[in-house]
Amino acid sequence: MKEQSAHSGFRNVLKATSLFGGVQVFNILISLARSKFVAVLIGPSGMGILGLLNSTLYLVNSATQLGLDKSAVKELSYAHKNQDASSVGRQAAILKRLVWWTVLLGMLVMIAGAPWFSEWAFNDATFTMPIRWLALAVLFTQLTKSRLAILQGLQKHAPLAKANVLGNFMALAITVPLYYFYGIDAIVPAIIIASAISMIVTLYFSEKLTLPKTKITNHQAFQEGQGMIGLGVTLSISGLIALLTTYLLQIFISYQGGTAEVGFYNAGIVILNTYVGMVFTAMATDYFPRLSALSDDIVRIRQTVFEQAYIAVLLLVPIVVVFTAFAPLIIDILYSSEFDPTATFVRWGILAMLLRAVSWSMGYIIIAKGDSRLFIKTAIGFNALLLTLNVVGYYFWGFVGLGISFIVHYSLHALGMLIITRWRYGFYFNKGFFGIFFGSLLLCVVAFLVSFIETPFWHYFLLVLLIIISAGYSFYFLDKKIKLRTWLQSFLRRKK
Repeated sequence: MKEQSAHSGFRNVLKATSLFGGVQVFNILISLARSKFVAVLIGPSGMGILGLLNSTLYLVNSATQLGLDKSAVKELSYAHKNQDASSVGRQAAILKRLVWWTVLLGMLVMIAGAPWFSEWAFNDATFTMPIRWLALAVLFTQLTKSRLAILQGLQKHAPLAKANVLGNFMALAITVPLYYFYGIDAIVPAIIIASAISMIVTLYFSEKLTLPKTKITNHQAFQEGQGMIGLGVTLSISGLIALLTTYLLQIFISYQGGTAEVGFYNAGIVILNTYVGMVFTAMATDYFPRLSALSDDIVRIRQTVFEQAYIAVLLLVPIVVVFTAFAPLIIDILYSSEFDPTATFVRWGILAMLLRAVSWSMGYIIIAKGDSRLFIKTAIGFNALLLTLNVVGYYFWGFVGLGISFIVHYSLHALGMLIITRWRYGFYFNKGFFGIFFGSLLLCVVAFLVSFIETPFWHYFLLVLLIIISAGYSFYFLDKKIKLRTWLQSFLRRKK
């Protein structure tokens, strides 16, 4: 029974990662096409402007939405789990009422703060009016996130996936022609139109839900939504700090190297966070709620974190090796030959992803425990460290230094989380985990070193060999924990 239970835990993690990772694959393909078209049509400088405007939009949304899109998921999930239809309807009504106030706040901040945002991002007031127009994108984006939170909280995975994929696809189909005909001038209209399309598609799917109709006043919404707001503010502060860190780094790169350099950096971050980061998407959507449900059971928390980190590391190994091996080729395919400097950043920075998987697995313990003060302190401390390392690395060694700074940061982050969670909660990893982790890290480091071999035959022969070895390594240890072959055979029989 214990063996079956152990297999079940690992299988549940893999299933969740596969489900949300599968949705992410479609979004990645759409993002890939968008990035390719946009890179070709507006070039690195245009990508830099687009990145700075999007960062401004994300920053304002994160600061003014009060984390309701995250905290509402917890409240709705709890009510849904207890099969309390009236509570589900009331929580949804509270969210819908509160979000209009955060929308108003966000639009006012974007309009009033536009001159300062333009000065900070572009060193002049040229983009004041374009940034003010982005107030419309604030409206559409916040409404979209609130409805996605309802779908996620009620575990409506199919409509949630459809809303994400269909919204992104339609936005791509409509905005690419704008870039083709109007170039850089299409950036702001494209951002607004894309956010409006996502809102319309999400509203379509969320309105299909049969929720009890509940009338609620503003006073009731603020009074009964205090818990939702309190948790949301705590969670949003971390996101705001992370966005601010990225924003300040982009501004520094813009001052130091120009908007084209910002474009190279943004292209690399997209690869690290989106293409390689499918595993982290699963963490945000599935792992956090599961961990939160365990409350003070440290034994089960240890097992859950171990399972998540184990699966995450093994899934990442082949991906990291492939991107390390073929970074220049992948950059050319995803963007264009103009983005070659991005390959240097990716080749170094991608080595940090294994460390990131481990540190994030432990970091979620703090959030799940509701340890708000510690959560804020660690968010401020580690993001300040990341910004400092990024600035120093880029200033002295360019994109190589930027990549190395990611490795140093996530090494310190993983070590810090290991110490903090052990001291605060009595958490530790099973000894078996470290063998898997260091074996995976060794494969990635060897692939990184081999990628510098200049002789074409040995360069590609050894890298392809390492890709095969890393895939076999991951399959072997996954099979050892979850009987992967048996599970796949059973899955295929059910499909037939």
